[in-house]
Amino acid sequence: MRKNLLFCLFILVFSCAEKKEEVKEIEKEVYKEITMDPQPDSVLRHVVLFAFKESSSPADINQIIEAFENLQNEIPEIKSFEWGLNNSPENLNKGLTHAFFLTFHSEADRDTYLPHPSHQKFGELIGPHLKDVTVVDYWTK
Repeated sequence: MRKNLLFCLFILVFSCAEKKEEVKEIEKEVYKEITMDPQPDSVLRHVVLFAFKESSSPADINQIIEAFENLQNEIPEIKSFEWGLNNSPENLNKGLTHAFFLTFHSEADRDTYLPHPSHQKFGELIGPHLKDVTVVDYWTK
């Protein structure tokens, strides 16, 4: 009897573990479908958040903003560009003060932008002034 009870317990535990793995695989597929596959009318957003060093002057920062904005004139894959200053009252920005949104129509367009010589030159301009940067890309829904 005890052996049968242990055997049943083993089968129960094994089948639960197997079901958990099935659920995890289903969750992965659903997450992948939700996050990875762009919809026909979606666009790829490239979000860049900057925190500048205190040694950077307002003139330095303005030069950087103008150079960043000008990239859309030099890199045709950028479909739109916008930027703004943080004004959230939540105080959760972790020192990041400037937000930039670039829009692309495909990952290939974004992948052309990243190593583009104009983007690389911009990186050299901003490098000495950056305290911190965060970049997030996502497909709109």
